[in-house]
Amino acid sequence: MTSQPAVTTLIDRLKGGLVVSCQPVPGGPFDDPDSVVRFALAAQNAGARALRIEGTANVAAVAAACSLPIIGLVKRDLQDTPVRITPWIEDVTGIAEAGATVIAFDATDRPRPVPVKTLIEAVHAQGRIAMADIATLAEAKTASALGVDIIGTTMSGYTGEGPTPRMPDLGLVSDACALGKPVFAEGRYNEPGLAAAAIRAGAVAVVVGSAITRPEHITQWFAEAVAAEAAPVMPVLAIDIGGSKTAVALILENRIVERRQVPTKPADGAEMWLQAAADSARDWRGRYRGVAAAVTGLIHDGRWTAVNPATLPVPADFPLASRLADRFDSPALALNDAQAAAWGEYRFGAGRSRDLLFLTISSGIGGGAVIGGQLLRGSGGLAGHVGQIPVPAPEGQYRRLEDLASGFAIATAARSAGHDVDAKAVFAAAEAGESWAEGIVAAAVNHLALALPGLQAVLDPQVMVIGGGVGLATGFLPRLEAALSRFPSALRPTLAPALLGADAGLLGAADLLRRQLPLENPEANVSVARDAVLPTA
Repeated sequence: MTSQPAVTTLIDRLKGGLVVSCQPVPGGPFDDPDSVVRFALAAQNAGARALRIEGTANVAAVAAACSLPIIGLVKRDLQDTPVRITPWIEDVTGIAEAGATVIAFDATDRPRPVPVKTLIEAVHAQGRIAMADIATLAEAKTASALGVDIIGTTMSGYTGEGPTPRMPDLGLVSDACALGKPVFAEGRYNEPGLAAAAIRAGAVAVVVGSAITRPEHITQWFAEAVAAEAAPVMPVLAIDIGGSKTAVALILENRIVERRQVPTKPADGAEMWLQAAADSARDWRGRYRGVAAAVTGLIHDGRWTAVNPATLPVPADFPLASRLADRFDSPALALNDAQAAAWGEYRFGAGRSRDLLFLTISSGIGGGAVIGGQLLRGSGGLAGHVGQIPVPAPEGQYRRLEDLASGFAIATAARSAGHDVDAKAVFAAAEAGESWAEGIVAAAVNHLALALPGLQAVLDPQVMVIGGGVGLATGFLPRLEAALSRFPSALRPTLAPALLGADAGLLGAADLLRRQLPLENPEANVSVARDAVLPTA
């Protein structure tokens, strides 16, 4: 039986470390024990804490040459089951005898030749540590209840019928860690920043394979990236529908080629807002390869719902993505405007590929977060909607943060003080030293300052990017930084002004759509189906 001290000792050794999966492409030029040993020795010399090795012959060869712990497994292609990783009891026995410290096996909820419980018992009978490769939180819970020692997110994204996601499943890592078992993050951690994000999400260690030990894959990544840049590229059509205006633009990479703007008439309704956008871009038809819309409100599964109907009276669950695809005869993407702007600032603006929380403080307050290279959407699309944070109010009631710190809130406070002016005029009066205006601005800044340390504690972004007419008003950022100075340094965010202005949402939406479209290659005659409505990012 495996002793708990042995598990604890291994986890202590691997905590915060890199596990290198030395698994060559089957049938490739490195698919032999000598090559696997060379990969393993290189990984050991470079600081890897453990190795993941497939096949009894490879495990035996690496165990004889390296001093690192080995996660061993066997892969089989069986006719009557999709399970490939260590499916049989004899596989467990063979890997244990070859010298593996940990034995990994597929623990997904799919038809299988041997129950998960039986495999765990077989691993423990060999005195080895059991690692369950799972795809879902439910599978992690089951494996944990059955007594597995380590949970690996190895199978996430590889058991469904749809395309494999591009990004790793950081959410599964975080959720699985809550079960109390050590979690190894594995699956598409092909950049150092993503591996670091997995550790922040709670993983004990990160397993990286293709990005280190499969030159064929690495070469393909570079070749495709170079080809994509060299090939002729068509622009993307981006649409930004706000409460007062709708902007349409042709966007090529990070550059707006052409831009137009029409009024948004709230009383017209969603269908007419889209028609107005289509009319303004009518002569661009044939010049773009997809359409992306960034809109005020909530987007979930391509459907649009108002968060604040006073801004735009959007009907609940309006099928925006499918309507875009129909109206523009193109692949379509729909997302919240602040989330799109967050991605724009991350890619091309103040974020510059750093983990960020973006806040647009304008007539209302919106936001978006990019963590570990991934735009956070949340289970219902609400992630980043900072303005909706509840703030205590008298008599047990509550108000939203944007009711107290937005441009609308500042104008309302000014009217209550006897000054019928907008937020811009309030800031001008504050800069002129008028005490009534200074008090209103200070109150708005204070409400915001009370919210940001909590967001820093939850998301721990490298920078908070502040945009919007209020956020970028003269003197606002220095006031906010001063209000934050009362908090411990760990809770004080690093603030930076947004750089892209009103173009952030357009650029961000276009870039997210472009990443989901196939590479353009005229020689290969690649085409995109008209009804290929893309999921929200």
